[in-house]
Amino acid sequence: MKLSPDAIIPLEKATHYLLVPQARGDKSGFLAIAGYTLADAGQLLRDLRTQILPMEATPQRSDKFGQFYEIRGKLTGSNGTTISVRTIWMTEHLSGITKFVTLLPDKRQP
Repeated sequence: MKLSPDAIIPLEKATHYLLVPQARGDKSGFLAIAGYTLADAGQLLRDLRTQILPMEATPQRSDKFGQFYEIRGKLTGSNGTTISVRTIWMTEHLSGITKFVTLLPDKRQP
């Protein structure tokens, strides 16, 4: 299934989490391989929307807040390097709004 092209991808998710070095679960180093930096966090959001969001989403678990989905794919950054990613999205039960939750390296893809 395809998720809504209007899904919310908060800038704060990139600027306060994905592109900021973390003591545990750091994703900034992985994203830097493809040229993503905190200085141009908007590029990551645009690329998620254009390169990943249009792909097939696989339903995962559901909880009291919403239905979770996974989209696996390849993300090509500003430096031309392609990385394999696993993204998690959630469609809220009450509002029906779909939101980006997180991104992880896809260890199943080369």
